[in-house]
Amino acid sequence: MKKVDKLFKNATILTMDENFNQYHPGAVAVSGDSIVAVGKQEDICSQYEAGEIMDCHGKILMPGLINGHTHVPMTLLRGLSDDLRLDVWLMGYIMPVEREFVSPEFVILGTKLACAEMIRCGTTTFADMYYFEEDIAKATAEAGMRAICAESVLKFPSPDAQFYEEALTRTRSFIEGWKNHPLIIPAIAPHAPYTCTPEILQACSAIAREFDVPLMIHLAETAWEVDQLREEHGVPVVPYIKRHHLLDAKLIGAHLVHIDEGEIRDLARFGCGGVHNPSSNLKLASGAAPVAKMVELNMNVGIGTDGPASNNDLDMFEEMRLTSFLAKLKSGDPTTLPAKTVVYMATRGGAKALHMEHLTGSIQPGKRADIILVDLEPVHNAPRFMRDPDGTYAQIVYATKSTDVTHVMVNGAWLMKERQLLTVDESSLLAEAKVFAAKVDKFLSEREQSLLSKLVAIGGATQEESFEIQTKVKVEDINAVLEKINLPEIIIDQKKHYKQFDTYFKFNNTDEMIRYREDELLDDKGAVKSVRPRLTMIGDSKSGVHPESKVLLSRSRYIAQAGNSLRFYREYFKPDSMFEIQKDRQRFHVSFKGIKFFINVDTMVQPEIGKFVEIKSKTWSRIDAEQKTRLIASLLAFLGLEAQSAIHQDYHELKN
Repeated sequence: MKKVDKLFKNATILTMDENFNQYHPGAVAVSGDSIVAVGKQEDICSQYEAGEIMDCHGKILMPGLINGHTHVPMTLLRGLSDDLRLDVWLMGYIMPVEREFVSPEFVILGTKLACAEMIRCGTTTFADMYYFEEDIAKATAEAGMRAICAESVLKFPSPDAQFYEEALTRTRSFIEGWKNHPLIIPAIAPHAPYTCTPEILQACSAIAREFDVPLMIHLAETAWEVDQLREEHGVPVVPYIKRHHLLDAKLIGAHLVHIDEGEIRDLARFGCGGVHNPSSNLKLASGAAPVAKMVELNMNVGIGTDGPASNNDLDMFEEMRLTSFLAKLKSGDPTTLPAKTVVYMATRGGAKALHMEHLTGSIQPGKRADIILVDLEPVHNAPRFMRDPDGTYAQIVYATKSTDVTHVMVNGAWLMKERQLLTVDESSLLAEAKVFAAKVDKFLSEREQSLLSKLVAIGGATQEESFEIQTKVKVEDINAVLEKINLPEIIIDQKKHYKQFDTYFKFNNTDEMIRYREDELLDDKGAVKSVRPRLTMIGDSKSGVHPESKVLLSRSRYIAQAGNSLRFYREYFKPDSMFEIQKDRQRFHVSFKGIKFFINVDTMVQPEIGKFVEIKSKTWSRIDAEQKTRLIASLLAFLGLEAQSAIHQDYHELKN
């Protein structure tokens, strides 16, 4: 008799091997971290003896489930802000909280909490992309789970890197330190094509190929992302990343909701992995990936939960069920993605998509002992029919709950027995998470009371000079003013022609407003050369009108680049009312008597309230501001305009 460490007997074994062999009753022999033998009970028990023998009492013994895409520390952000569009949810809430709170301590707590949840749900392996991945790797290894840990790289500052070169350096060090770890596969994760430059994508691919590690990336998750890429680069998502050598790496593409058949064929031909995230994509209304077509074209496809902030759980049984149902709904064919295929996607197929089939995903000799036991006796799974061997897969996908998992083993070590966690202290983690949630609630509550805080939260805001000196005069003949501007006494440093579209957000509890502006820069023929959107927070206080010059000294403003759509800001700021102003603006950057000014020659389009000449300047100095007010009076006179006719309201105040 051959000696092994552990012997499982009296089990219904789903091997998930190439032939989908099943054994009932079956047995599995395990030594150290690996499976030694699997087969009929009488054969295995006659050949092997073990110090630990477990009677499985007819339970399903199968490979542990593989969560192909998630962000495990985001367990701490579960339920933070739901029922929002992806861009509002991500840019308006998740990323601001991450900038404020994400740290090594944050990711360690979130990872341990996620590991507790995943172990209970029968997951033994997951693929993560986030920040501080080395700390995530440490926490995962302590919990005894298997994971691909991919360090995120973005073009803008992240919680663990102020610039992308720093993120690349951090990733290289992480990979070097964790390569060949028994549980952790280090990897690199350029976040998405729209958050990375071509240089970042190419650098990440080079590192992944140099170290022969996976490269994880979000791809074609939303229609907006795909449309934007086509508009900017003239190609779909997969050809774009192919151009930057990502298909040459061990690519793992998450989501893939909006890709076509040609793109699927390309991914399959290069051996790339794809991960379907049904719950998250449904909840955020991103769409449904063409998973059935991927399977048909022999692409390697796994299943993932995505992060628990957008799902909101890490339950792979739920994902299997949704994967099958969603594919059937999408195709109109109830035979699409049968249960057997879906279980394969959550086990060996998932391992293949993650480029780790050599390690896990099936119950086969030589594979790591990543094993779960599932009880099919609860009332929601009764009765059980035995005539069709594929009926077991159907029970797992359509009736089994994560709470039916009783035992979990990874790498030959027990993580859970009889529903008792052995490697994480669940109660202490829950207590810590409660304390953290209170801090986030306080942060968001305070932010919601301040427009400036909300503006800063979505990408920063800079304060303009403390004083804006301005005056405007209504005119009948613009051409007469333009002739004066071109006289030698005025030096024109720069001239621009815009169409400006302003949307103002008003709030009942404050005089402050948010203005979303799109400047369309026109060429000499009136065609649009470029569009620049930006946000301005307009304060409620004015410093007053200069008694002699009748020039307005106005309040300071805060401005921020607007990287999202008008709809995003409407849903994010939630104004009580809105109104729009449109104008044609000729802007001159000039010097008059050695002092720089802006002269705007405006034709109001909406509302049609006439034509105006507006003169502006900005400064941090009150004394300088008062000196400029006197000089503006001289400039008005030079242009043939009377200071006594000056208007002190902004256009939004003149609209009525």
